[in-house]
Amino acid sequence: MSIGETPARPRKKKKHTGRNIILSVVALIVIAGLVAGGYLWNLGRTFDSNSSKITDAFPAEETRPEVKEESKDAINILLLGTDTREVRSDETEEDEFATLPGGGRSDTMMLVHIPSDRKNVFVTSIMRDTWLDIPGVGTAKINRAFASGGVPKAVETLEGLFGIRINHVASIDFEGFKGMTDAVGGVTINNPIAFRPVHNKSYYFPEGEQKLNGEEALAFVRERKAFTGAGGSDYRRVKNQQLFVKAILGQILSKETLTSPAKIQGIVQEMAPYVAVDESLDATKVAGIASSMLNIRSSDMEFFTLPNNGPGRSADGQSIVIPDMDTIEKFGEALQRDTVDQFVASTDLSK
Repeated sequence: MSIGETPARPRKKKKHTGRNIILSVVALIVIAGLVAGGYLWNLGRTFDSNSSKITDAFPAEETRPEVKEESKDAINILLLGTDTREVRSDETEEDEFATLPGGGRSDTMMLVHIPSDRKNVFVTSIMRDTWLDIPGVGTAKINRAFASGGVPKAVETLEGLFGIRINHVASIDFEGFKGMTDAVGGVTINNPIAFRPVHNKSYYFPEGEQKLNGEEALAFVRERKAFTGAGGSDYRRVKNQQLFVKAILGQILSKETLTSPAKIQGIVQEMAPYVAVDESLDATKVAGIASSMLNIRSSDMEFFTLPNNGPGRSADGQSIVIPDMDTIEKFGEALQRDTVDQFVASTDLSK
């Protein structure tokens, strides 16, 4: 049809227009899919080639719980936050013994639970001084699991505690937070308690909303000495880490980031060198998990600390966190039944 030519049969054109719009949309989706597929493949190569693997991340098969039918499609990931700074003279031996791949120390432990319906993500912080039964060791701090058997022993301990299987393990060095933060152009947090880091007084974090660059973010998530009160230092640090993780995820999941290939590429490039994952968690598996969670936003994520009764002392005088075993048992049942949303809605998890 030439420019300016009038259609001879307008009714048919109207009918065809509807069909053509649909075909155009389908074509755009296919093209977008092909482009995204190639782009994600490149990202996958970047991730796989720059991240490292945690070999033998899981305990012996005979020690692991059975997978419940109700939760077989749920995903449980043990996320380990590590720190590869040089050990300062004021840090205790307990800070040093929990080593991970790459020489990092386990300063943070989170269980990430993604339910079968993929409508939410539940992130549970486990205090490193939580007093638990460590298989083959006895009752001790959860960090003791790393000292006695590395990542597999930590996995075995938590699988026994909750009665569920941990599907994947990922260890992320805090240095990676710095790169990710800068890659998204800074992260805005709402800090509930003003503080100045004890070992880096050049920083000050006032109460309220503020935007952090990479170096500031690193100082923010690391600090614990600035906080006082019974058990206050580790409790506040865990809360700050939860706050920051949720903030940076919100930034990464924002439309501004998701529609910027350069930003996404930058995030992967900055993060990958600081990540170690179990051998089954490659780019293909990550992409599969991500594609099932396209509608998740930071508002769909729930963060809480493993239920506990506060700080205390062990029989041999160690400073510990006393687990609330009654509530933890209910949490384990919810994980097994894939009803964590109901557990969170009906339980006071403010501690």
